[in-house]
Amino acid sequence: MKLFNAKQIYAADKFTIKKQEISSDDLMERSAVQIFNWIHKRMQGAPVKIHLFCGIGNNGGDGIAVARHLQEHGYNIAVYVVNYSKTRSYDFLTNLERLKDRKIWPEFLDPSSGLPDIGRDDIIVDAIFGIGLNRTPDAWVVKLMAHLHKSEAFILSVDIPSGLFTDKPPSDMKTVIKANFVLSFQASKLVFFLPETGAFIEQWEVLDIGLDQEHLNDVETDFELIGKNEVLPFYIPREKFTHKGTYGHSLVIGGSYGKIGAVTLASRACLNIGSGLVTAYVPQCGYIPLQTVLPEAMVLTDGEEMISDIDFDIATSAIAIGVGLGTSKETVKAFSAFLKKCKAPLVIDADGLNILSANKELLKKLPKQSILTPHPKELKRLIGQWKDDFEKLKKVKSFSNKHDCIVVVKGAHTITVYKGKGYINSTGNPGMATAGSGDVLTGVITGLIAQTYEPLKAVIFGVYLHGRAGDIAADEYGYEALTASKIIDGLSKAYIDLFTMPEVPKVEGPEAGKDKNTT
Repeated sequence: MKLFNAKQIYAADKFTIKKQEISSDDLMERSAVQIFNWIHKRMQGAPVKIHLFCGIGNNGGDGIAVARHLQEHGYNIAVYVVNYSKTRSYDFLTNLERLKDRKIWPEFLDPSSGLPDIGRDDIIVDAIFGIGLNRTPDAWVVKLMAHLHKSEAFILSVDIPSGLFTDKPPSDMKTVIKANFVLSFQASKLVFFLPETGAFIEQWEVLDIGLDQEHLNDVETDFELIGKNEVLPFYIPREKFTHKGTYGHSLVIGGSYGKIGAVTLASRACLNIGSGLVTAYVPQCGYIPLQTVLPEAMVLTDGEEMISDIDFDIATSAIAIGVGLGTSKETVKAFSAFLKKCKAPLVIDADGLNILSANKELLKKLPKQSILTPHPKELKRLIGQWKDDFEKLKKVKSFSNKHDCIVVVKGAHTITVYKGKGYINSTGNPGMATAGSGDVLTGVITGLIAQTYEPLKAVIFGVYLHGRAGDIAADEYGYEALTASKIIDGLSKAYIDLFTMPEVPKVEGPEAGKDKNTT
């Protein structure tokens, strides 16, 4: 799913209006009907009071139009116009007049107004500001927002939580509505998935308002949201007359005294994601543990407690390096010498990244399209500090372009960056914040490359499968009991899930699913 910025959405609005020969008011009505249908399907006329807080722009116009549909279907509503400016959009005024024609009189709020009474069991529709917001809300509006939060009522935001910008973080976290649910028009927004701004959205859903699909398909975006539909075409099925050599030979280089588990996890993940052969290259202290715990893997060794020389004579399809590796002088020297002669696709994680951060000259030696998988602290060591998530992504793109590498920005929504574009993963859960989870991801990506997946596709697909495996495991064990080993165990089910259709809800009775009152 493409993630459009505000300018692209406005352009799509104009294109649709012209091509479909409709008015901007018609498009607003589509949006309002979709929102109403979403609410009505879930509430079915329940006698709950709905408070609609509407700004004076097009987002407010959406809210005003929704109020009309709710009133026509018998809902108990209260409408408030948040009068933050003298400038009003034409479509807002048009819908305001329609509301008055139906004898619905909104309460106009300004700096001198009192705060309306809202019950904890009521519902709030937030349509104050939309994606066009370019400044911090006035103090009295912020006070109103705080009042809405204090009520503890369910908050449904129209398109985007009011006060949230589309292309920068808020200057003050108190100036943004924290929504229980967001109904986003046509596509979700980048800010839904970034750590600083994603906290304002608990859940979201996309409503199709009929923007011209051909136009949207032609628009190039900086970010895409990756789900099952996006990764399914990547899958390479296995053919009947093949053997283990067909599916590549993965080499996992790492480990040091007390950190052999990292290599074990990465190697297990390589095997479970489908690599035909896996060899672990570890210090001597890891030989017996690996041969005992992972009989399917082969083992090469160097040194007693740390790797001081990386030398092997096997043909490899993909190499992972860094998990549990350590950063001793001998290991750094071996890592540097290895980079000079490495020709295979390379995945670098953990101490491999720490060595690169401390020895930036080694970045010039990276093979093209090397894959770097840093967690936040490792990323800061690589690219330096950032003031906000938008600057972070800008710096990651610059780093990726400069060194021709694929950067995996790990987080709640892991973002893969390459050639100026970001791919935001939709799978995963808080339970995956556990020791060894990153080692598993390293193995997954390496194992996919070994099977001839192109590096970028291997990363996007691997991040998705890794997160989906974690979701499947969390369903069984819960967040707290989720471990890296259980994520590996979930990889097989993640593969199967690619081809599993969602269950269709049961229909009970002849009228189930039908609603003559739905617009």
